[in-house]
Amino acid sequence: MSTTFLILILLLGFLITFQIAKASEYVAVLKGEKKAFESNNRINGFLMMVFLVAGLIGVYWCNELFKGKVLGEAASQHGQQIDNMLHITFIITGIVFLITQILLFWFAYKYQYSETRKSYYFPHDNRLEMIWTVIPAIALTVLVGFGLFYWFRITGDAPKDALKVEVTGKQFGWIFRYEGKDGVFGKKYYQNISDAKNNSLGLLWDDPATHDDIVVSNEMYLIVNKPVKLIINSRDVIHDVGLVHFRMKMDAVPGTPTTMWFTPLFTTEEMKKKTNNPNFEYEISCDQMCGKGHYGMKGVIKVVSEDEFILWHAKQKSNYAQVFENGEAPVKKDSTLKAVIPAPAPAALIAARN
Repeated sequence: MSTTFLILILLLGFLITFQIAKASEYVAVLKGEKKAFESNNRINGFLMMVFLVAGLIGVYWCNELFKGKVLGEAASQHGQQIDNMLHITFIITGIVFLITQILLFWFAYKYQYSETRKSYYFPHDNRLEMIWTVIPAIALTVLVGFGLFYWFRITGDAPKDALKVEVTGKQFGWIFRYEGKDGVFGKKYYQNISDAKNNSLGLLWDDPATHDDIVVSNEMYLIVNKPVKLIINSRDVIHDVGLVHFRMKMDAVPGTPTTMWFTPLFTTEEMKKKTNNPNFEYEISCDQMCGKGHYGMKGVIKVVSEDEFILWHAKQKSNYAQVFENGEAPVKKDSTLKAVIPAPAPAALIAARN
């Protein structure tokens, strides 16, 4: 009721303002202010042309000032293709923008009010209707087709040799999990999540595949020129994996894993030289408002050579070894004998890895 009343008040205010403006115009005509009206009209027409020229110069200047400085060069193969798609989009929309804006302001100047000119009413033309309907439809279909093509490439099947990294968002940080020597991610269960027990993903310790899984926080290592498949999850609310330097993003939805893949083209050290920034870091940000700490939800991505990655991976302790480094091994139940069987000791597990 209050919303309807407010809308009615706004409409009434608009009508009153409109009627006052029209009445003022009629009074000016009756008082012989017609010449002043025509003079103001010519000034306004001239100012429209000035605004057109100044606006186009401003657009060009901003383009030259910020070209290549906002995002920099795309650092992935998919990212370069997406940049190409955006360039095509900018060219098409830029041409349309120039044509329509120039015509808009030129017509305002050219066809300003004049007593000697009669209005020509052009109610309908089938050819024009076809032109401004079909051509935009074709252009938009092409642009949408580009978008769908690259979207299906990004979210499609990754190469078989791709590095797999599980990315889990939480309020307010990122957790990354890597496979161990078995090449398999162990099982997890959300009710097992416990930061106090150093089990931030809820790994099931009675699943042997979890024993060599490596879990790290807020720093992800990738291999240059090697495809990486990200398996994306959230353990609380909806987050969004934003990889601005790779031109990638994907929602992290609780209970619904999403995936995307790409191939990094430059190491972190190479990007420091390319950007002339010794402090450059690839970053992973949350692009979905996820709570009061959203602004600080940032992770770092290190793109390194394969040898550097192997060395880093070898130095990492599995999550299982971190939890049970005091020698206390978990137990698992045999489904047939109902007996309690000790799990492998972490010391033996570490020795086997080495």
